[in-house]
Amino acid sequence: MPMDELVRITVRGIVQGVGFRAFTEHAARRLGVAGWVRNLPGGDVEVLARLPPGNKQAFLAQLQRGPVGSRVAQVDVQPAAAGADVPRAGFTIRH
Repeated sequence: MPMDELVRITVRGIVQGVGFRAFTEHAARRLGVAGWVRNLPGGDVEVLARLPPGNKQAFLAQLQRGPVGSRVAQVDVQPAAAGADVPRAGFTIRH
């Protein structure tokens, strides 16, 4: 049985002040992605996610598109660090 993929995603561009975190939370819940999203001090958005097999590309496509008003310049995906705080279920916005 395929395992969930644990990833840290950094979204760069005009992604703060445009509803990006709520957009991400909605997309994650719809696609069965667990984890959290938060704004970073430099203007980027960070997502720590548990991606179910088969949903990675759909979730990343949503992040690349973003909500109306956003301008996504780049989506960086890396494996989550060992011991990363990735929930097994649910998706939240962290402040």
